[in-house]
Amino acid sequence: MHPDIVARLAPALFVLLWSTGYIAAKWGLPYAEPATFLFLRFVVAAALLAILVRWRRAPMPRRARDIGHLAVTGILVHGIYLGGVFVAIESGINAGVAALIVGIQPLLTAVMVGPFLGEVVTRRQWIGFAAGLAGVFLVVFGRFDVTGQHLAGLSLCIASLVAISIGAVYQKRYGADMDLLSGSLVQFVAAAVFIGVFALAFETGRIEWHPRFWMALAWLCLVLSIGAVTLLMWLIRRGAASRIASLFYLVPPLVAVEAWLLFGETLDGAAMAGMVLCAGGVWLVLKPGAPPR
Repeated sequence: MHPDIVARLAPALFVLLWSTGYIAAKWGLPYAEPATFLFLRFVVAAALLAILVRWRRAPMPRRARDIGHLAVTGILVHGIYLGGVFVAIESGINAGVAALIVGIQPLLTAVMVGPFLGEVVTRRQWIGFAAGLAGVFLVVFGRFDVTGQHLAGLSLCIASLVAISIGAVYQKRYGADMDLLSGSLVQFVAAAVFIGVFALAFETGRIEWHPRFWMALAWLCLVLSIGAVTLLMWLIRRGAASRIASLFYLVPPLVAVEAWLLFGETLDGAAMAGMVLCAGGVWLVLKPGAPPR
């Protein structure tokens, strides 16, 4: 396939793959504790990546500084972000509420890219960010009840939001030149160590090997941990961090559609209007324009 076609299809494919993580988590979490579930996911993903690295003879990072930067990104993007979301959902926070909170990431990333990366966020892009945020609220608000949710679970969602935002900026600044296979391998190993400590300290290691758990684990390891994450790193390498972050606005609406198809949840007029706002906001952020002076 022509590289230009791949570049055009990659953002849409990433949003589709990334959104399924919430569905797979909902399928698998009843059969395993969250940190144990994630530790197993990271170990399996790292093992698969190690095979790919050896097969493709991908160069491993040599300098301790490079390995350290990759480890930090892995802990932020995989360990803290996913760990916070999984534990929050397992503790009673609705998956839609978690998606809404993490969906604020583009605004947080846009605030950080100026001081850390020197990227210029235009007025049109700020309007796009605002439209996307309004769309996320329309999709999720009213369909998910946050009354009585635990403060600890909401705090974990906020921690996930901060972690994925910092991780995207950190990856763009310090890991843009990494090999996608070997770099992801280091990141998953670091995340496995990080989340494994929490699993040993706070969980019993319970796993019920139900067919749904097998399906969720396989999907999260193959499609999310290898496919979607590698695609995310490739997108970050090719584009501005603020532009890539805007793609996350499309995740909550797509989760709503998937939940409607798989679990029979309804989509009202406000949700449909929110999806249109999200799409319009992403278009404003990603629309090519004249370079700023």
